[in-house]
Amino acid sequence: MKNAVCLKEKGMRNKNSGKLVEMPGKTGRVHCEKKRKNLSNWLFLAPCLLTLALCAGWPLLKTIYFSFTDAALDSLNDFQFIGIDNFINLARDQDWWIAVKNTFVITVVAVPLETILGMIIALILHRNFKGRGWMRAIVLVPWTIPTIVSARMWAWMLNDVYGIVNELIIRVGIVDSPIPWIADNTLSIVSIILVDVWKTTPYMALLLLAGLQSLPQDCFEAAEVDSIPFHKILMKIILPLMKPTIIVAMIFRGLETFKIFDLVYILSSGNSATATMSVFARKHLVDYADVGFGSAAATALLFFIAFLSIFYISFNRKKLNKLS
Repeated sequence: MKNAVCLKEKGMRNKNSGKLVEMPGKTGRVHCEKKRKNLSNWLFLAPCLLTLALCAGWPLLKTIYFSFTDAALDSLNDFQFIGIDNFINLARDQDWWIAVKNTFVITVVAVPLETILGMIIALILHRNFKGRGWMRAIVLVPWTIPTIVSARMWAWMLNDVYGIVNELIIRVGIVDSPIPWIADNTLSIVSIILVDVWKTTPYMALLLLAGLQSLPQDCFEAAEVDSIPFHKILMKIILPLMKPTIIVAMIFRGLETFKIFDLVYILSSGNSATATMSVFARKHLVDYADVGFGSAAATALLFFIAFLSIFYISFNRKKLNKLS
């Protein structure tokens, strides 16, 4: 009797195979419940998706559309479709490839520096010491300052005429004459990287600190009991366990650095020799009023970021799955 009730609740057995088959009525109820749950999920997401479509999707599609036209800023309603001519001209533009090179250089140099310094700061803030809460708040100050404010502040400090940086290094005796940190093209890229590292290292430190706090603490306690040196704990325990967090943090930070604009625009004043892809697109869109060509540059930047994101995430997916 008990077995009969059990079979009645779960389903019935197939006469040929003897396998338990789920009752059609139960399957239908489960399917309806899933559909209702999916519908409710989409209803909750609808306002967010609608806002994204209006605020991001429509301008994005409009930019891609303009990239195939000869639209100008003073005549957005009077333009002609010219196909891929803007992209052909973009590929032939030497300034564009300089902007691409500058963007890659800033990203490749700044992101690893921010990760290394952020890891050092996170390891320090992870230890128990007096005033740790205050120290965490102080470390985050550069990141909380708006980029346009910090960029203007550093532009004044690095000025070769009245900047405090040159004044200090001359008084100390490191150099005899002021260094053109912003006027020289090479030093301008170096200055942009250093300022970006100064501003964004706290962000990386915050992400890595969260990863450190999520690690199992019994591993560290066992290592301290066995008197294992810290460099061995770092190399054998912390870094292997932190690899997924480090990879994700570098992906997010790399994508943000790749579309850097405000810091470069303020420090270099839109100089073509130090411009990034975002600055290049803005210059043609606004300064030259060439909406078609500027939109082509912005669309190319979009595809650069999309391609790098897909490639990098696909490349690290297997590694992340193994490590996690």
